[in-house]
Amino acid sequence: MAGTKLRGKDIDILSGPIGRGLLRLAIPIALTQMLQQLFNAADIAVVGQFSGRNAMAAIGGTSPLIGLVVTLFFGISVGSTVVIAHMIGLNDRRGISRAVGTSLLLAVCGGLLAFGLGEAFAVPILRAMSVPEGTFPLSLLYFRIYLAGMPVILLYNFESAIFRSYGDARTPLLALVAAGITNVALNLFFVCVIGMSVEGVALATVLSNVLSAGILLYRLGKHPDIDLKASLRAGFHKESLRQIIGIGLPAGVQGTMFSLSNIVIQSAVNQLGPEVMAASAAAFNIEIMGYYVMNGFAQATTTFIGQNYGAGNRKRCRTILWKALGLDLAATAAAAGLILLTGKLLLSLFNSDPAFLELGYLRLLFISGTCVIQVVIEVVSGALRGYGFSLVPAIVAIFGICGVRVGWVYTGFAADPTFRTLLIAYPVSWAVTAAAQFIVYLLYIRHQNKTEPEREVPA
Repeated sequence: MAGTKLRGKDIDILSGPIGRGLLRLAIPIALTQMLQQLFNAADIAVVGQFSGRNAMAAIGGTSPLIGLVVTLFFGISVGSTVVIAHMIGLNDRRGISRAVGTSLLLAVCGGLLAFGLGEAFAVPILRAMSVPEGTFPLSLLYFRIYLAGMPVILLYNFESAIFRSYGDARTPLLALVAAGITNVALNLFFVCVIGMSVEGVALATVLSNVLSAGILLYRLGKHPDIDLKASLRAGFHKESLRQIIGIGLPAGVQGTMFSLSNIVIQSAVNQLGPEVMAASAAAFNIEIMGYYVMNGFAQATTTFIGQNYGAGNRKRCRTILWKALGLDLAATAAAAGLILLTGKLLLSLFNSDPAFLELGYLRLLFISGTCVIQVVIEVVSGALRGYGFSLVPAIVAIFGICGVRVGWVYTGFAADPTFRTLLIAYPVSWAVTAAAQFIVYLLYIRHQNKTEPEREVPA
């Protein structure tokens, strides 16, 4: 569809410099995810300092489960990014409006569904995760309050996906800055002033997400390309919903494979006692920052390829992948090095016990020390999703990530049930999956070259 090209708020995705554009989009995406993770880190830090180790372990023990639910719907929101990016590349404003309305309604309905199912099955799920009896009541309380906030948590994620499809990652970041400050202030108020424990930090997280989702909804209402009221009044658009689910659900499944395997590993960690649980939870909140760096480039790759594929510029799409891989490898290696250099200092912010520090740093060595392997998985998967090809990468992740890790828990870890043995599952699963994902990409491009003739790109 010829016409004036719609561009990102401040990034020329369709014809501007690729490397600089990727950096300008990836960095605020990474910072946004880091700030989201700081919500949970602030929860753990506050209760660790003022409510004790059991409260800290209770939050850490439920984090992988919460991550599974959020990751599933975050993946589905990527479907919104891709569909809207394709419409932007085609200059199809009507298609954009339909996809926006469908995305927002899907977020709220998905949040309500997650809340209902989570509340119904919270007890058996936490029992299956081997949460110790001493922390079980606190884990259950934190989990249930967090679930109550799922509609606004998911709404923020889908709103962010809409902005990202335009190349605008700054607006979601600024909204989250306001919410992050609010979250820390409420954590201290509820725990230190009122005397709450895990219920206080959970409530603070929910209320801060109400703020961030509200800010983005207001900004969407002011967006020049989106008639928000008309989009919402139109309800679900069948074709937009089909496309979003078709692309986003496999992406969500791929993401949940990480979370599912982490739940299995968390169950093994729980068997090693509260001290290992607490150290592992604290290390996770540090190492995940490196992951957000690499994932920021993956999401930027999805947006760049989505718009350019919609506009018919396949040659530029291939260039985007290679530049994204190079930039992401460099940025992730730098982030991992910084984490390893400052690891024990950062861990001491959670707890200064020497045994705690040694256990936490052991996890950082295994995860941050090998995470560059995961760059290939993230960027290649992001590229394939940008094309609208999402199912096969999800299947690869199921076997490469979940299969290897679960298998290791029931073989290697069962034979030698130590924390060090358990952590070996991470780099091995990354290496297997990265090799498989790259092969899938090469086969997809070869098939595309045979079946999709190059389109003339409008000047």
